[in-house]
Amino acid sequence: MERGTTLFLKVAVILIGIPFLALCIFLVPEIANYATELYPDYTYMKYLVLIDLYASAIPFYFALYQAFKLLSYIDKNKAFSELSVQALKNIKYCAITFSILYVVGMPLFYLIAEKDDAPGIIVIGMVIIFASMVIAVFAAVLQKLLKEAIDIKSENDLTV
Repeated sequence: MERGTTLFLKVAVILIGIPFLALCIFLVPEIANYATELYPDYTYMKYLVLIDLYASAIPFYFALYQAFKLLSYIDKNKAFSELSVQALKNIKYCAITFSILYVVGMPLFYLIAEKDDAPGIIVIGMVIIFASMVIAVFAAVLQKLLKEAIDIKSENDLTV
């Protein structure tokens, strides 16, 4: 792969992280306050929403970091290495963790949607869960293919 292509992808990874950071800074506290307004008897709900949404930022940014590392390995012609397999494995685990965090937080989304009479909130939560599971499966398939390619390459190196 040419350096320009990976540079474009690195910039895309950075540009994906910036709006998510803005959401974490500006929108997450508003969502937590809104949940407290909907259920004033359950003031702890604010902290549950904050914990769930901020906890989901950790695997998201770790996966972006792993994608950035994977692109760096491609730049250094180490695409077919155990380092790349490990990066894909980490991305897979991050996507699964992200999905689990949203499954755990789904009752909170349900309560907010129930009170606000907005079923779209539940659909958004389901789309987030589904998308992260698709990413996990895709990373697992790529990890397996890359591992097999590395094994075939090492066999060919030994036979020559």
